Amino acid sequence: MRQIPLRLCLMAVLSGILQVLPFPIAGPTPLWRTAFCWVALLPLLCALLANNKEGNPLRLYEGAILGYLCGFVWYLGNCYWIYQTMYLYGGLAKPIAAGILVLFCLYLGLYHALFGMLVTACRRLGRQLTLVLIPFIWVAVELARARITGFPWDQLGVAQVDNSLLAHLAPIAGVYGLSFIIVAVNVLWLICIRVRERRFTRLAFTVGGVAIILLYLVALRHLQPPAHLATSARATLLQENLAVGSERVGPEPSLDELIDSFSQLSLHPPRSRCNGIPELSSTTCIVFASPPQSVQETAPPTPANLIVWPEAPAPFAEEDPRFRLGMSSLARAANAPVIVDDLGTTRSSNPTASKVYDRFNSASFLTPDGAFAGRYDKMHLVPFGEYVPFKSLFFFAGDLLAEAGDLSAGAHRTVFTYDGHSYGTFICYESTFADEVRLFVLKGADVLVNISDDGWYGDTSAPWQHLNMVRMRAIENHRWVLRSTNTGVTAVIDPYGRVTAAAPRHIRTALYAGFGYEHDITFYTKHGDLFAYLCALITTLAFVYSFRRKIN
Repeated sequence: MRQIPLRLCLMAVLSGILQVLPFPIAGPTPLWRTAFCWVALLPLLCALLANNKEGNPLRLYEGAILGYLCGFVWYLGNCYWIYQTMYLYGGLAKPIAAGILVLFCLYLGLYHALFGMLVTACRRLGRQLTLVLIPFIWVAVELARARITGFPWDQLGVAQVDNSLLAHLAPIAGVYGLSFIIVAVNVLWLICIRVRERRFTRLAFTVGGVAIILLYLVALRHLQPPAHLATSARATLLQENLAVGSERVGPEPSLDELIDSFSQLSLHPPRSRCNGIPELSSTTCIVFASPPQSVQETAPPTPANLIVWPEAPAPFAEEDPRFRLGMSSLARAANAPVIVDDLGTTRSSNPTASKVYDRFNSASFLTPDGAFAGRYDKMHLVPFGEYVPFKSLFFFAGDLLAEAGDLSAGAHRTVFTYDGHSYGTFICYESTFADEVRLFVLKGADVLVNISDDGWYGDTSAPWQHLNMVRMRAIENHRWVLRSTNTGVTAVIDPYGRVTAAAPRHIRTALYAGFGYEHDITFYTKHGDLFAYLCALITTLAFVYSFRRKIN
């Protein structure tokens, strides 16, 4: 640390702050703030390409330290909601919740440290080649974050989910393609301010500027999505608005009361809805009083083709006869298939296991005749929420983890099919894994369904961040997404990532809106993270060659 000038550390911290701004902070992100992503990395890149106090290029560990500072600040600002979730909804003391947030940021900040180290190493290959490699390095590190840690939350490209022109890259290269372009633009700004590279700057910006203008004109003419997409089906998406964690006070409604209330909402959805993303200044919302007082006792003009109930803290268990009877009655009354989150149970396949039955966070599928026709068991569980990894290592934290679930991960992706249409359902946290969501489409899903309980996040940035990642999954796979959540944001998302209808947050309601079925297969759906793996390969080769250059 002694050899790193203070100004470089401050630049790294500034970059971390700038990276927070393009994403939701306490509500949906205004469009003007998403522009910060185009300069957010610039201070960090300037710092990594500067010299230390000795006048020499930064050593590997010095680059890693600068990246670590940036990453810590970024995660602290982007994922601050972990603190509130832990103490307000998880019941932990505030100092413990704060400590968990800090440890979380220190852990995941290592990926920014890896980025800083790799950029520093590539300086041995020459400044200009390093500038070319920086976007590849960034994407490679994002891929590692998804594959190793399993927390690809708010990848940089998600910040441009509302950029209809740039989003055309997502069906080809996934969100990584957008991240690549964003970092490349940051690099172009860096080239612009490097005084010693004026000749290269003029050439790069002349060629790059002409290419960008031509591409923009072509895209503007041919790649703009249609203003409105025709819909061929209707869905009713329930928003239960059940309190979670320490907010659950007073007498709990009985299972029969919940099923009856939610069934009435499903059969007679109120007219409360927003014409876009709730709480944006450009969005108009109509809110009626919460049921049961205002339930309209008339069915919708067009019967729903699908009813979806969200993931929520409700006592729904697949094996419970009362639950099965209630859901079967709803499916028959609506004459429509139903997808509902419940607790699935299966006899353990491991005879040596300490538990006889495995429990799953499941989505059950009922056909209009009331039959339970399928079940998808969540495959990617939330660590320390739905299960405790490496339990033996955390024996000392038994009290803290007492409330953590003991669920098992599902083994197969199930697509629900009825009347010639297939539905791929992913649950909550699974929406962050693009390479996994696409597998539902490969298995035949012509519409995607996301059920989630974002009530654990409260009124923080997380529900909005989660919504934007789901919107990116719609773009990557060119599929409508029907999103049913406990407290919001419940929404219908078109294949271009646009929210066509949504329910106002924090009310008990049901969103009745149109959607469509799509059957094409995008390049990303078919090939997955091919572009990201290519970036990882180029980064690995460059890193290895940088050491060879040093030896020679």
